[in-house]
Amino acid sequence: MIYSLRGTLIHRSPGVVVVECGGVGYQCTTSMMSIRDLPDIGSEVKLYTYMAVREDAVDLFGFTTTEERECFKMLTSVSGVGAKAGTAILSEFTPEQVAVCIASEDPKSLTKAAGVGNKLAQRIVLELKDKMKKLNAGSAAVKLPGSSAAAAQFGNVKNALDALAVLGYDSSEIMPIISKFDSSLKVEELIHMTLVELGKSKGA
Repeated sequence: MIYSLRGTLIHRSPGVVVVECGGVGYQCTTSMMSIRDLPDIGSEVKLYTYMAVREDAVDLFGFTTTEERECFKMLTSVSGVGAKAGTAILSEFTPEQVAVCIASEDPKSLTKAAGVGNKLAQRIVLELKDKMKKLNAGSAAVKLPGSSAAAAQFGNVKNALDALAVLGYDSSEIMPIISKFDSSLKVEELIHMTLVELGKSKGA
């Protein structure tokens, strides 16, 4: 399995990039979000990859962040969601925005992506929300204040933890970081700040 590619960007077109590594050009299908993040042709790039092996083909997908790759893998794990729909969603939304749609049970927003209708969007939210519950059930329990008023105040933290589960993070890993932030912040802000802090700790 190819985890990542680092090399020279030699081609870029809607939905496709080619990275040359050691004289070999690797064609990767990707989202418009990742394409917009890439530098000019001839620059060095790094893509985090996912290889889909089928009976009749081997497809390589590349993304500029691990969060986008994990989100793509989660999306395409849903029945009826193929690579085309997965990349379409990630061309319209950041991984954080997708995660918020799942955590807040908002399938309507996902229909903004090309080729994603109401039924498919509802299936994505239903299946991934169920996966989040299973992930959290198997990890350390998240304890929020007991009173209804306090629970409402910390509700965004719980939603952010659920959303981060879509991106492959465990609540026991995230809670020490997210608890440092103002719980009244929007869910998307909490997710973004947590990912920034995680990046800093991994880069240290």
